Amino acid sequence: MTTKPTIVLVHGAFADSSSWNGVIARLRAEGYSVLAAANPLRGLDADAAYVASVLDTIEGPIVLAGHSYGGSVITVAAHEMASVKALVYIAAFIPAEGENALELTDKFAGSTLAPTTVSRPLPGDTAGTELYIRQNEFPAQFAADVPAHVADNMAITQRPVSLAALQQSATAAAWRSIPAYSLVTTDDKNIPLESQRFMSARAAAHTVEIPASHAVSVSNPTAVADLILLAAQK
Repeated sequence: MTTKPTIVLVHGAFADSSSWNGVIARLRAEGYSVLAAANPLRGLDADAAYVASVLDTIEGPIVLAGHSYGGSVITVAAHEMASVKALVYIAAFIPAEGENALELTDKFAGSTLAPTTVSRPLPGDTAGTELYIRQNEFPAQFAADVPAHVADNMAITQRPVSLAALQQSATAAAWRSIPAYSLVTTDDKNIPLESQRFMSARAAAHTVEIPASHAVSVSNPTAVADLILLAAQK
């Protein structure tokens, strides 16, 4: 009997693990064990190391999915990890070695994220800044196809990302040796459509395109779950 993989979900910037709730419900209904990792959003190397430590606690095969900046994290975290059988990118960055999220965003025109963000200094002795999307601009920028009351709550509960995390380059690209799947969101205002297409093609990912905002795991959890299930059943 074939063992079903555990599905691990990694959220991106300006979101948290609750953004996967609709996806989780569908995956569990299909009999899969699911874990939504809390991405620290502090730095790519540290975030990837944390996710890798979570993966080390799981017995058996794993399907690893990442949304947005979470795609960068899973790309590094899964490097040389034999238990990871597939990578699923949801409106996500798919960096090669030496690339970071900001340069991939700017590779093609179309992102309107930068003008909607505000930076705040990190507290204590830690140098640097973290970024938020202004609450009043969050729905249109991040979640235009999400019900207004849900998008408003997402704006309030958003997790900030350190600027350093978006600037830090990937040290590995697990998609070079692990099968990749990509859900491309054609109405995305964070990661330009052409950037998503470029990265997906380069990774030779099985790619599905749908008209959706960046918050596709909230607005269309069925499409997201369907792609993850496809990866899990291969």
